[in-house]
Amino acid sequence: MGINKVLIANRGEIAVRIIRACKELGIETVAVYSDADKNSLHVQLADDSINIGSPLPIKSYLNQEIIISAAKEKQVDAIHPGYGFLAENSDFCELCKESNINFIGPSAEAIKNMGNKIEAINSAIAAGVPVVTNTNNKSSDFNHIQATADEIGYPVLLKAASGGGGKGMKIVYNKENLQEEFTRTKREVEAVFGDGELYVEKYIKNARHVEVQILFDQYGNGIHLGERDCSIQRRHQKLLEEAPSPIISQQMREEMTQSALKLAKHVGYFSAGTVEFIVDIDTKSFYFIEMNTRIQVEHPVTEVLTGIDLIKEQILIAAGEKLTIEQKDIKFLGHAIECRINAEDPAKNFIPMPGKLENVIPPGGPGVRTDTACFTGYEVPPFYDSMIAKIITTGKDRQEAINRMYRALDEFNVEGIATTIPFHKELIRDEDFITSNYNTRWIEESFYNE
Repeated sequence: MGINKVLIANRGEIAVRIIRACKELGIETVAVYSDADKNSLHVQLADDSINIGSPLPIKSYLNQEIIISAAKEKQVDAIHPGYGFLAENSDFCELCKESNINFIGPSAEAIKNMGNKIEAINSAIAAGVPVVTNTNNKSSDFNHIQATADEIGYPVLLKAASGGGGKGMKIVYNKENLQEEFTRTKREVEAVFGDGELYVEKYIKNARHVEVQILFDQYGNGIHLGERDCSIQRRHQKLLEEAPSPIISQQMREEMTQSALKLAKHVGYFSAGTVEFIVDIDTKSFYFIEMNTRIQVEHPVTEVLTGIDLIKEQILIAAGEKLTIEQKDIKFLGHAIECRINAEDPAKNFIPMPGKLENVIPPGGPGVRTDTACFTGYEVPPFYDSMIAKIITTGKDRQEAINRMYRALDEFNVEGIATTIPFHKELIRDEDFITSNYNTRWIEESFYNE
């Protein structure tokens, strides 16, 4: 294999996850860390490490020149970006190529095209994949946006042409509120993405968010690994994911997974990727919304159901190897659920709670996987995403997976700071969740009002 040494351009649990996959493949690892992360678990587990400076992401984990300089100093063959930070930055991918460093992910062209919502939608249309009613163009001009919204009909969704992660997304219920929301959203996306262009699509109120995991090698061979339901969200941020989706039929599953494969094939995609869809519960229709050109936070849900290590596959694909797995080899066993545990206080509107962890006892036992970079004495820094762990449970069916999740949450002991563990325990015991009677707005519109 052409990859013998990998620098992980990330931190936290995903850096730990990548280090473990590399070690199983016999690959050396180099961790990068900011001043705030010098005692972190990923630094302790890696074969080597290098400090990249300031705790501020823009000066460390998002600083492309510093990352490349570290990679050259440590003489690595490849960089794995994880998720977030530089994972979907086409310029960074291109910079790696110019520096003769293998980027463990797709091509810069694929990242750029799929990262632009309008380009992605146009690619989906060209591939014959259903999309939500939209303009197929972008604009920073209010009059253009207003005319489009009037044509589509309210409610509509204002979305950043370049964006993701729930940022730059606003629901507009009537014409009177459009100007205010347009101004606010434009200002937000300019600050976050440096691009103030927006587009409009029809807002589907009674919707579920379902995504398909795909793997493609550099020779056009591709497979899907089923779908994940990511509809439990707060402010467009995922809180819980599960597979398979409890609400789609086998026919829709076949159509959706084939649509994902068609799109990936059409754009010449390789590596692991996720094609995301919105499902209209009322009409039983699904529509493409975006493609994530990286590993997802929720990738363990797929791994525990299929037995496929997605990080290893990413690395092997980047090394130029062909997929050794065919679609007929993929078996889905039982049901899986993932809860994202954040250092936040649910009783105080989920305010982040950085601080020292006085005592950490992670859950275990049959059907339980815990992905975390936390340990007793770890100091959760205030500079980064507040997620401190992911708990993934499996069962022979959905109810057993839920029961195991409650048991795992009950076992998970974290002292010193507030976490979202109590919130998740309440969530998975709610009757609407147990019966899968919810949509993407359920947390905000119903769960908190019960």
